[in-house]
Amino acid sequence: MRFVIVTGMSGAGKTQAIRSLEDLGYFCVDNLPPTLISKFAEACFQTEGKIDKIAIVVDIRGRRFFDDLFDSLSHLDAEGYLYEVLFLEATDEVLVKRYKESRRKHPLAPDGRVINGISIERKKLRAIRDKANKIINTTKLSNKELNEEIINYFGEQGQIETQLLINVVSFGFKYGIPLDSDLVFDVRFLPNPFYIPELKPFSGLDKPVKDYVLAKNETKEFVDKLIDMLLFLIPSYKNEGKRQLIISIGCTGGRHRSVAISNKIYELLCHNGYNATIDHRDVNEDVNRGAGKL
Repeated sequence: MRFVIVTGMSGAGKTQAIRSLEDLGYFCVDNLPPTLISKFAEACFQTEGKIDKIAIVVDIRGRRFFDDLFDSLSHLDAEGYLYEVLFLEATDEVLVKRYKESRRKHPLAPDGRVINGISIERKKLRAIRDKANKIINTTKLSNKELNEEIINYFGEQGQIETQLLINVVSFGFKYGIPLDSDLVFDVRFLPNPFYIPELKPFSGLDKPVKDYVLAKNETKEFVDKLIDMLLFLIPSYKNEGKRQLIISIGCTGGRHRSVAISNKIYELLCHNGYNATIDHRDVNEDVNRGAGKL
């Protein structure tokens, strides 16, 4: 089990760090009172491996409870629980700037100057900083760069390469474009199987419709151009730290053309080594509603 205690200066990036750990599959708890650490650790270690990655944020938001941190860590040491401490920090100038941009008050100076709260906090955190296994100074780091630091230190081998999940979604325009789409492609320019009596009852999941749609020269050209563009775009999305890419492909009713082409794009993405899923949102909508063009 990997048990990580995330702490550090307010405004240094603990929220981003815990989000990155959560994306790596860690069970995360924010602002856990230090007095509860030992009981929480005991419960986690008793899961017999069912929960094997845990991260908790402990900081001065706990006010006077924060003073119990070292007693809790001593208890973990005495019980033989292995843990790591991640400490995040930044320069006073950058922390003050971040507080001014967010317009938030410092927890240790709610009615006073931020710089005074920062000074008090540094003194209170000095001992836990000395105990840290990993210290990250976020003064010059973007969120993307901090995420990469977290992945490099706490992720498993190969996790960076698989962190982007691609969702291919077929849909019908008459039921609306999926709200969470990143890329939307319209295939209503292709011949519609709806108007062929022997194909109308089927969907793009069935071989007759699939063969009809994919055999068209314009379909072949469209799929070739689309996959070329996606293979160009996806590495750039990954480099920018994007975790999920939703590619929506639509026809009129979301039953014939969009389904067949979405399946083909999904197959090609998987063939190229990408972590992809497929979802046919509206494939049965017109059947259920009993009307409309497909």
